[in-house]
Amino acid sequence: MITGFKLVKIISLHSLTRLLLIVIAWMVLNTEANAGQLKAGVGREDITSEVALKNDTLYVKALVLQDAAATAVIITVDAVAIEEIGSIKKTYLSTVREQLKKEFNILPLNVMVNASHCHGIVCEDVEERTVKAVREAMKNLVEVDVGNGVGFENKIMENRRVKLKNGKDADMRRAYSLPPDSEVESVGPVDPQIGILRLDQKNGKTLAVLYNFACHPIQGVPGGGNTADLTGYSSKVIEDCLGDGAMAFFIQGCGGDINPVLYKDVAYPPDAEPLGNMLGISTMRGLKQIKCKTDVAFKVINETISLPRAELSGRIESLQAEQQKLLQSLGANNLNFKTFLPLMVKYNNSEEFPSYFSQHYLHEKMLGRNDLEKLDAENRKNMKKYLANIHVMEELTRVQTNLALLKKNQAKNIASGKRTIDVEVMGLRIGDFVMVTFPGELTVQIGLNIKKMSPHKSTFVAGYTNGYIYYAPTAEQLKNVGNAQEDSDCILAPEWQQIFEDKVAAILKKL
Repeated sequence: MITGFKLVKIISLHSLTRLLLIVIAWMVLNTEANAGQLKAGVGREDITSEVALKNDTLYVKALVLQDAAATAVIITVDAVAIEEIGSIKKTYLSTVREQLKKEFNILPLNVMVNASHCHGIVCEDVEERTVKAVREAMKNLVEVDVGNGVGFENKIMENRRVKLKNGKDADMRRAYSLPPDSEVESVGPVDPQIGILRLDQKNGKTLAVLYNFACHPIQGVPGGGNTADLTGYSSKVIEDCLGDGAMAFFIQGCGGDINPVLYKDVAYPPDAEPLGNMLGISTMRGLKQIKCKTDVAFKVINETISLPRAELSGRIESLQAEQQKLLQSLGANNLNFKTFLPLMVKYNNSEEFPSYFSQHYLHEKMLGRNDLEKLDAENRKNMKKYLANIHVMEELTRVQTNLALLKKNQAKNIASGKRTIDVEVMGLRIGDFVMVTFPGELTVQIGLNIKKMSPHKSTFVAGYTNGYIYYAPTAEQLKNVGNAQEDSDCILAPEWQQIFEDKVAAILKKL
């Protein structure tokens, strides 16, 4: 029999247990809510070279992201690359990471640095100014709501590789000529998607916009001044439209084989501003459709993979053989450029009677002579041969340029003393916005592949990040021995692609 005292005691114990469970549940929920509340801060510094002729300002920008569990930093730099090429020194990444670890205890592997790949020249003390930008961002952390979406832009870029009727690929560079139109069969793909991350303060004002797009920002400006190029202009459009101190962060995508549209135009001075304005406007259109929310996932993964280095001696020999074959194909000719050009004008202006008025041709025919017709036949033969020599010269320019790249990279691979190269691959999730990175110039098909196979709807790819290892074309593109810059300025063996895509698939699952 339970006495009244014992009954009260049992009820009290049950009540106490229930109360404790409620308190524990509240603490767990509150902890998760706090962890889910993301903070962000932004900062920027002018890194324009004081020496080069200035057209517009180059920036380093810092976006700090922080929740209860982790802090990460996204840094964007208006430069051609992080180390290796351009004006940023090889010690840049390690110096910045060490300083951020020392000052703020930020894990080095949580620091992401992306180069826009504009060909601007930065100042000497870019490391110090980068840390200063992060310092500013850390001082101004605020709670943010997060949203993501996409924009669309297909008018400002084109794939620079063309498929030729002989099965090879060629690319359009200012370093050499394109093949004749009659040899071109098709063009490569582009990725018109703009990946957008939006961070809004609690008062509804936008703090930061991160936008990812694939295109070489190498259009240049009239006068040839130092410039952040089209992505500098697009970021300015976004910041001017949003106002209130909002900062735009351009993240370069898989733009290895993507040029600004009409890149080889010679009728007008190169001008990146109109293209950048179009990219900025298209980003704003996508941005307006984004709704932000408070509690979001935030995760950073950084892993190192070993990729096989290429053995390029066979490709070098093959291209040298092509070079010799081209040289031997050059034929003797009576013409030089001074005589060839007027003949081209004459014979294209009047196909039937190029050398004189028709009456003299008819006069000769009446007298039983054909002196002008014989002259025309000889000139046409020599013009055809001279034009063939010009095409050979253009091919030799391409072969020689790309052969030098192959030799340089073969020497680099040998000097490394290793058959592999270690690279960082970072995975970043902010809400439903997911991004993976690579330190090379990924060609656009790599990005399209990753987006297609990702389990996340909003997946984007950033090249030129946390280092620089030159071009990273597809295994298929690497079969194109020495005919394009992407396959020549590459230190990787074709197997790299599968290794990288497999690693990305694993990281995407973890995110």
